[in-house]
Amino acid sequence: MAEGNTRAPVRLEGKYSAMLVCWVLGNGCLFSWNSMLTIQDYYVALFPNYHPSRVLTLIYQPFALGTLAILAYNEAKINTRKRNLFGYTLFFIATFIVLVLDLATSGKGGLGSFIGICVISGAFGVADAHVQGGMIGDLSFMLPEFLQSFLAGLAASGALTSSLRLITKAAFDNSQDGLRKGAILFFAVSTLFELLCVLLYAFVFPKLPIVKFYRAKAASEGSKTVASDLAAAGVYKQGPETKDEHDPQQVERLNNKELLLQNIDYAIDLFLIYALTLSIFPGFLSEDTGSHSLGSWYALVLIAMYNVWDLIGRYIPLIKCLKLESRKGLMVVILLRSLFVPAFYFTAKYGDQGWMIMLTSLLGVSNGHLTVCVLTCAPKGYKGPEQNALGNLLVLFLLGGIFTGVTLDWLWLIGKGW
Repeated sequence: MAEGNTRAPVRLEGKYSAMLVCWVLGNGCLFSWNSMLTIQDYYVALFPNYHPSRVLTLIYQPFALGTLAILAYNEAKINTRKRNLFGYTLFFIATFIVLVLDLATSGKGGLGSFIGICVISGAFGVADAHVQGGMIGDLSFMLPEFLQSFLAGLAASGALTSSLRLITKAAFDNSQDGLRKGAILFFAVSTLFELLCVLLYAFVFPKLPIVKFYRAKAASEGSKTVASDLAAAGVYKQGPETKDEHDPQQVERLNNKELLLQNIDYAIDLFLIYALTLSIFPGFLSEDTGSHSLGSWYALVLIAMYNVWDLIGRYIPLIKCLKLESRKGLMVVILLRSLFVPAFYFTAKYGDQGWMIMLTSLLGVSNGHLTVCVLTCAPKGYKGPEQNALGNLLVLFLLGGIFTGVTLDWLWLIGKGW
């Protein structure tokens, strides 16, 4: 294994620019999907009989998981640049179609409109598999700060969309057709944001000096996935560090099975984190928390609190003494999170909204913190191509956990006529 590949020479520029771009690209990876989740109050009003908060998530996940399984299996042969650009472009097109569909149907519900929204939800899943696996794999052989910024961006998309939703609800709450006006504004902003991500990834990110350095380094270690990005940045050759491509030391790398066996605890960690989180968020928080003084604002406030604390949790590992790096410690803490299930059940049944807001905040902060700890610790000590492959495998388990979670989420409906 190649040690010390996470430190760049001092002469390289663009570290903070790259961190900012990674943050924006992380936002773009989930901005459209979080927009759809955050306007659940609109979709619940539009499709009251179809449980949209649960159905849309349940449709999204098989597409994301199935697509990523194929991409992870063929990761070593896939052009990362084309993969990520396809993903961001699909996000842009699908988000634009949500807007067009709503305008074309004049905001009327019905089965036809719901099927259209479901198809778009599946498209978001395919786009997410391309982008999230591709970006995390790509950033795994660069500085850990880049990966942390991307993961923080994923959470920030939730916090931003929740804030935007609260603003649009306040602005249009008392106007006629206010829910719909807020939703339209929401997806107009999302469409423009996804276009920004396409442009940033295509023209800005590959040309940053520090990004070029790490991609050239990965190419010198045998990675074939970075060639197009290097070409886009004007680096047509791998540079003086490049070894002979026929050198067995260069191309020798652990295969996916070996990587997975060495990191099976990290994979299980991510699976359990997201299975637990998605069994509660967003379905349970949207539909099963009862009626409180906040009224129609209650579910929005809970989702906003989860998103904000998830974002905060992803910055906590930047404080070295608070970053959990012990493999056993991570597993113990993740298993202890199962206590959230009875805690949410009894709080929804007997507690008031203050306790529910506190629990939701704890769910969010633990989700964000543990995600960053696992994904930044796992790739250490591997060659560039191995780090890319491991990043894809870990995201596959993460999405597997999400799919399991949204399936388990339906268990909350037992005894409620469904």
